Amino acid sequence: MVNSYKNSYILKTKYFSVVFIFIFLILFHKTTVGIEFIDTTTIDNSCNLKKNLITYSFPAAYCASTVGLYQLWYADYPLSSFHFFNDNKEWLQIDKIGHVYTAYMFREMSYKSAKWGCFSENHALWIGGSTVLLFLTTIEIFDGFSEEWGFSYGDIISNVAGWSLFTTQQHYWNEQRIRMKFSFTNTNYPEYRPNLLGKNKLEQVLKDYNGQTYWFSFNIASFLNNENIPKWLNLAVGYGGDGMTGGYENPEFYNRKPLPHFDRNRQFYISPDIDLTKIPVESKLLKTVLTVLNILKIPMPTIEFTDNKLKFRPLYF
Repeated sequence: MVNSYKNSYILKTKYFSVVFIFIFLILFHKTTVGIEFIDTTTIDNSCNLKKNLITYSFPAAYCASTVGLYQLWYADYPLSSFHFFNDNKEWLQIDKIGHVYTAYMFREMSYKSAKWGCFSENHALWIGGSTVLLFLTTIEIFDGFSEEWGFSYGDIISNVAGWSLFTTQQHYWNEQRIRMKFSFTNTNYPEYRPNLLGKNKLEQVLKDYNGQTYWFSFNIASFLNNENIPKWLNLAVGYGGDGMTGGYENPEFYNRKPLPHFDRNRQFYISPDIDLTKIPVESKLLKTVLTVLNILKIPMPTIEFTDNKLKFRPLYF
């Protein structure tokens, strides 16, 4: 039960964060189009309206989401005294990288929302960001008081790492020179444990750690300060895993049927990438689409290092 829950939790929140980012960007696009050709007074009034909207919506969203989360995930399980649960060795730590990714995405969403609401850079960076940490920490505290699970300090560390990755870059560079991205490849492992790894394609994207790859995508021109290098060109380093049909170890049987033996391996990748937000386009709608798609790693030729062997993949996603 614990493995199944932990396997789905971070990916569900990641999926929801992607949806929220998409909705926000669509609203942002429509709002900016609407005020593009109006006078300064109207713009000031619009800013006041948006600032009030963000000011009240952040705490309201936090309260609504935590209450809803508790009712959906925790209300049917008995409570206990606060306790810890060490899941740091599960899934070759891919779930922990998933926490980093989720926190990074939520952090970017809160920052852009605050900037859309006409808040200053400092307010958008620190006050808006505190809501994200509060929400993610609340989830872990719920775990700590649930008899079924427990407070994972590994999850907290990963959440803070993802939050810090965005915040420190925005604070010191005023841009994201290192972006987190996600990719997924179908595997055969869910057929052996469908309840844990997914019964259909959508569930498998959310649950099958064997197919997930998390990337740190570095913008080359920003680091080298070289105008001759295309601003959209990135170099991405990825991490994934393979051969996992269980959290800590692979079981020998499932539903009384023997399972094949699989070697559990870490996988490391290096690949060119594209920062879609740095592609020069005029259309606001196209910019919105590119920003949404930028959470995903672009399929590219990739070098894979696993089990002390190098592999070249002509196209990897």
